[in-house]
Amino acid sequence: MPGLYFDEFYIGQVFAHPLRRTVTEADNVFFSALTHNPASLHLDEHYCREHTQFGTRIVNSGFTLGLMIGISVGDTTLGTTVANLGMDEVRFPKPLFHGDTLRVETEVAELRDSRSRPENGIVVFVHRAFNQDGSLVASCKRQALMLRRPTA
Repeated sequence: MPGLYFDEFYIGQVFAHPLRRTVTEADNVFFSALTHNPASLHLDEHYCREHTQFGTRIVNSGFTLGLMIGISVGDTTLGTTVANLGMDEVRFPKPLFHGDTLRVETEVAELRDSRSRPENGIVVFVHRAFNQDGSLVASCKRQALMLRRPTA
């Protein structure tokens, strides 16, 4: 199991996740369709060429957020998380386009005991996603309820 227990995290710990992902047109169209998001920014190339500052479709930000967090799971929380408690400060400073390759880093910003669940702790992660040029395209703070290391 690659995930870490609450007791194994420390504030300031940084994970440079080795998994990277090139986003395809199919990813964007499928996600937009599955979530019933008909925004022309994601689906209508002609509209975007004529009416947007980007001149092409941009990737649905919900997909970008999910992919950013998903890439982090294998190194941080796989098998050791109880639940996501929330996401704050979600930002998309630059758009993600079809063909962009996403890389992600995660920093542990805060650790605290769970008041209601002594067998768990809460980790606040800061996730950052960058495109192939190193431009920040997404970030968020995520609070996760984590298992503590089992006692023998």
